Amino acid sequence: MPFSRPVVVMGVSGSGKSTVGAALADALGLRFVDGDSLHPAANVAKMAAGIPLDDADRAPWLDAIGQVLAAGPVVVACSALKRQYRDRLRAAAPTLRLVFLDGSRTLLASRMAARPGHFMPTSLLDSQLATLEVPGPDEHALTVDVATPVARLVSTLLASLERTADA
Repeated sequence: MPFSRPVVVMGVSGSGKSTVGAALADALGLRFVDGDSLHPAANVAKMAAGIPLDDADRAPWLDAIGQVLAAGPVVVACSALKRQYRDRLRAAAPTLRLVFLDGSRTLLASRMAARPGHFMPTSLLDSQLATLEVPGPDEHALTVDVATPVARLVSTLLASLERTADA
């Protein structure tokens, strides 16, 4: 039976949400949506200017992601930094599974610096880390270390998702 729950691959900028999310979606045979593509233009402009988003900025973006998640099994890359953001996504898609990409500030910063032309400057990493609320045990997030090679990460996630498909 194919995996039939929506998945959010979450973490701060530079954690590999898009790369891991796309690879995981491919392995699960699901559609992949990069949450960055759902940001209103004003949000992208604000981040590109080095200004962190606030909760009001994120609300319409989270609602757009919630609509995608509610439409059926899909893998979405979304920072989902705060518990209240994840709760908002779970309200739209109650069977949501979370994958939390965790990594050191040094690795994250080096990854961000290596992607020229991306709207999210490395200068916003510290504000993202300060905003991040690590998923609590009751959220049942699958937490993985982003230093792990993507193929091994996806293999680990597949095994965990299969074990918990009905949980």
